[in-house]
Amino acid sequence: MTRMTLAVALASAALIPVHARAQMHDHAGMEHAMPMPADSPPDSTMNHGSMDHAGMNHGTTDSEAAAPFVVGSGTARLPGAALAMPGLHFMADEWMLMAHGFVTTQYTDHSGPRGDDKLYSTSMAMVMAERETGFGRVQLRSMFSLEPAMDARGYPNLFATGETADGQPLVDRQHPHDLFMELAARVDFNVGEGTTAFLYGGPVGEPALGPSAFMMRRSARLNPEPPITHHWFDSTHITYGVVTGGLSASHWQLEASAFRGAEPDEHRWNIETPKLDSWSVRATWTPQPQWAVQASYGRIKEPEELHPGENEKRFTASAHYDNGGGLSAMAAFSAKDRVPGGTLTAWLGEANWDLDRGNTLFGRVENVANDELFPDHDDPLHDRKFRVTKLQAGYARRFQLEPFELALGGSLAGYLKPDALDAEYGDKPWGYTLFARLTLGG
Repeated sequence: MTRMTLAVALASAALIPVHARAQMHDHAGMEHAMPMPADSPPDSTMNHGSMDHAGMNHGTTDSEAAAPFVVGSGTARLPGAALAMPGLHFMADEWMLMAHGFVTTQYTDHSGPRGDDKLYSTSMAMVMAERETGFGRVQLRSMFSLEPAMDARGYPNLFATGETADGQPLVDRQHPHDLFMELAARVDFNVGEGTTAFLYGGPVGEPALGPSAFMMRRSARLNPEPPITHHWFDSTHITYGVVTGGLSASHWQLEASAFRGAEPDEHRWNIETPKLDSWSVRATWTPQPQWAVQASYGRIKEPEELHPGENEKRFTASAHYDNGGGLSAMAAFSAKDRVPGGTLTAWLGEANWDLDRGNTLFGRVENVANDELFPDHDDPLHDRKFRVTKLQAGYARRFQLEPFELALGGSLAGYLKPDALDAEYGDKPWGYTLFARLTLGG
């Protein structure tokens, strides 16, 4: 079997019914924290993280009826008021199964000497399974992407840096995701009323560091461009070797992880050797269903392949808001302190606003200090730190094509930068992206 055939088979598993004998599930039997609103339809969708004990959500704006939180990527929390993420849900014996996925076709074009254009596709497919036990709950998680099929250089993303292609650092590019984005399990043990101790981990997973990864945040749900601050906030969302333990209650979660510090290499079809050479801690507060606030700290061993011997201390803090009626927003700060090396900081604000059942506005503001824009050691600007701001706004029109949702849209971006970068980036660089996104379960 070729690598492409294997990848297609794995990703397709999240885009078709999971079990030939499975039947559509009435979600009323899966709520473990709050009673389901009486007016919730029996076929309402569940957030992909709602399989967590307190994660059920049915899109209600009533804060008394919404769960305190839902689970995003890894073990990260999101506001419980968040509208349900699309997906198909089935029962197979005692297991609750969920399939979710999307494929996006995009064209992006950025101006200036370093600008580039490309037509490309991004994708993600997820299959999850959960069952209740006498001691608590067991959850199996998997996530895949067909992005390794594109060139190792990925696609244009002006002022973004991180990872490599053909042994060279990627600059002004976004790297493709690996075929295996998550292969992990989580076990929750009941230790008291409303409180569990949990263990999460696997050969591919996400440690307790930073907010939920950008493709799993509702505040970035339809944004076609990854943040240029990705390697400040959520570069660890695909990590080869993760073990996380923690305590979880309705309004708080404390957790710690051991994980492999090195970022994925450019060979994206395989599973790399797991290690546990780095660590992190995270505290999350969910005081109301509309809010999720986290702070985290990690010590990462040699994250960059081209910087052997350079470790990183990373601190992040974020506040995520969701009104339960279609508006989701997040503000975040990160500081990564290289050892040896200086500290680079980043700020991020993003929002997604579903105006109604068919129209969405979204946007993002980022400000980042980056000293990796000139990797050539002979360049006079090599290792110089430049602070850049990206401003982006976009619109999407959504169409319901059961069991899918089709979104057609685009975004515009402009950049604020020091004059010293004019020769490389132009006086006023800008760019746009057009996209068509097909999501399962829309």
